[in-house]
Amino acid sequence: MGTFASLVRILAGVPSMRRTVAIASILLLGCIPAAAARVQAKAAAGGATFVVTGHGWGHGVGMSQYGAYGYAQKGFGFAKIVLHYFPGTELGDAPVSKVRVLMTSGVASLPIGSTSDFRVKDGTGAVHDVAAGKYTLTPALKLKVDGAATARALPAPLVFQPGTAPLQLKHLYRGSMQVDVVSGKLRAINVVGLEQYLYGVVPSEMPYTWAPEALKAQAVVARSYALATRKSGAFDLYPDTRSQMYLGVEHEKPSTTAAVDATAGQVVLYEGQVAKTFFFSTSGGRTASAEDVWGEPVPYLLSVPDPYDSISPHHTWGPVAYTGTGLAKRLKLKGRVVDVQTELNSSGRIKSLTVVGSQRTVVIPGASMRQRLGVQSTWFTVGVLSLAAPSAAVVYGSRAQLTGVARGVSGAMLQQLDGTWKDVGAAKAEKGGTVTFSVKPAVTTRYRLATGKVSAPPVRVPVAPFVRFDPPRTPDQLSGYVRPLSVAGARVLIERQQGAGWATAARTTVAADGSFTAKLQLTDGVYRARVGSGHGYVAGATPLLQVSNQ
Repeated sequence: MGTFASLVRILAGVPSMRRTVAIASILLLGCIPAAAARVQAKAAAGGATFVVTGHGWGHGVGMSQYGAYGYAQKGFGFAKIVLHYFPGTELGDAPVSKVRVLMTSGVASLPIGSTSDFRVKDGTGAVHDVAAGKYTLTPALKLKVDGAATARALPAPLVFQPGTAPLQLKHLYRGSMQVDVVSGKLRAINVVGLEQYLYGVVPSEMPYTWAPEALKAQAVVARSYALATRKSGAFDLYPDTRSQMYLGVEHEKPSTTAAVDATAGQVVLYEGQVAKTFFFSTSGGRTASAEDVWGEPVPYLLSVPDPYDSISPHHTWGPVAYTGTGLAKRLKLKGRVVDVQTELNSSGRIKSLTVVGSQRTVVIPGASMRQRLGVQSTWFTVGVLSLAAPSAAVVYGSRAQLTGVARGVSGAMLQQLDGTWKDVGAAKAEKGGTVTFSVKPAVTTRYRLATGKVSAPPVRVPVAPFVRFDPPRTPDQLSGYVRPLSVAGARVLIERQQGAGWATAARTTVAADGSFTAKLQLTDGVYRARVGSGHGYVAGATPLLQVSNQ
């Protein structure tokens, strides 16, 4: 019974399942264990694209400028517009008529001048004439005055009064300019009438071409904000976003000047006090409450609907896409971001984000996230797109299951690369955003999840040829077949297991009809036929063949 011939004779009357030369298949396909599924989920998250989409532009508290413009287009007057955004307030009279704007400080030199003759009052109260022209002041405060040929030092502080033309620093400004020396450096403060100050603010904060009632609303709100946020000390306001943009005479426009004049002296009052009338560009459809944004409730800074804000180009923005590594860099985290979970406030905006990183998890306030991401508002969502490849190659003719996540995004599609990316199936998310797809690639193929112009990193699904042995009939050869036929000419290695490895026992190639035959002497052991990679396929192998003499 030690020879193949004697085995054949013994097996002559035995059913085929009892043949001595038997095929034992070890199939590696089937259900993925839970542990493997968890690994795939982690792999998908690690290769995720985070999709940020949102609404609005700005902090969201107070008056939406585009919303006010929309109300004006619908025929609302400025008073109704203003009081809508600041519920519980009323319009009243401004308590002051002048403001002091800090133009510059801590500088070693200061250009000042005018196109007309002007005057300067020194620290003693003496008033001097200054000829039209441009001058450069230093902390010595030397200036040619009263027609003198040489400059002389004047005692501080100096108050420059305009003539028939405005004074000029970097820009032209109405009112007087007070110049003093503080810690050896120059400081300039523009003392200007409240309405004249607004002439330079309103067109700097709202497009002068907008509807008159919107410009009037902006004038009232800007006037109120200036008075409610005055500083204590040497000056009241800054000329920039620390207070409001104040760009002087060159930015004044007839339409905005008319809006200021039409509302002269009117401010927003709450219980007799000037209200802090915050304003911003675009709400996205609803303003935010001060409590939601800054943590402190203010009775008149509540979340209100903003139905006409949709005219803004910033009403909806995004998507802005980040890779896990790119998002981690933005957030100053080591490693990569694996997942993001959001908590919303009562205004529908981001209260906080729980950012799950590959190394640690952090909770970041929404306002901080806006700055770190560089996005337009805190009203945004973070969607996740990710896809994981199968843990093993797919055998030709079989189907593979792709698992991914499509959470917080709409219209996600599975795409296949076939020269160009083509949609092959819509993502139907289950609880938690999990999506699964059954695919049957004919060759090794790349897939990805995409929505619009945003996509997750693609995954490669390797396809191996289908390789099978024919039942052995003689002790000196093994034959089999391969599919598809396009692999004809591929090399086939007949391998015999040796310990933990494999040794080549014979070589052959795939014929045009997909068959192969190899000459070798079969001895007891485990065999396989292995077809090399190529023609769009990875290497494939037969199920294992057990040869034994019984």
